[in-house]
Amino acid sequence: MGKMVSIGSDTRREIDDIKLSRYACYLIIQNADPSKEIVALGQTYFAVQTRKQELLEKTDFKKLDEDEKRLFLREEMKQHNKQLADAARQAGVIQPADYAIFQDHGYKGLYGGLGARDIHTRKGLKKSQQILDHMGSTELAANLFRATQADEKLRRENIRGKHKANITHYEVGKKVRQTIKDLGGTMPENLPGADSIKKLEKKKVKSLKSAI
Repeated sequence: MGKMVSIGSDTRREIDDIKLSRYACYLIIQNADPSKEIVALGQTYFAVQTRKQELLEKTDFKKLDEDEKRLFLREEMKQHNKQLADAARQAGVIQPADYAIFQDHGYKGLYGGLGARDIHTRKGLKKSQQILDHMGSTELAANLFRATQADEKLRRENIRGKHKANITHYEVGKKVRQTIKDLGGTMPENLPGADSIKKLEKKKVKSLKSAI
């Protein structure tokens, strides 16, 4: 396409330029070097937009109330954690103890250095209580994004070795945290805890039974 540029003395002339379609931008960003800040931001943008579209295709998410959003996102977390565990296993994270360390790295990246035990303490949870069961929809969404992006990065870059897998998970969590910060959101460790989602699940089952 043509583009008008100034050449001095209030004079302009047309030069050749290139206009990229959205899809072309996507292909370039996805295949560029993520160590460059502009590329990392671009990849994050397209990942966020893709995830939003997936949610919209599954359900009219905006119309759900907080409890329904939590139930939906918690179920999504269960499914994507399985996929993440499989990707980690392929990378060399085999033993349960190693997987716990791998998960902790993801939390530390997203929660500004806080691991699972620290999050438990900060949110006043008992040892037997699962962190994900006591998250509101906003916090669950942040963790879902962390899990899906870590899964994709491990597979896309063919990460091998426990140490590299841990670092990858940490870096993904850290980038998600930076995205939240850039958007002016509340850091996940500062979000209030929520009632156990198991209570909501029982309530939902009871409601379904009474409707039959």
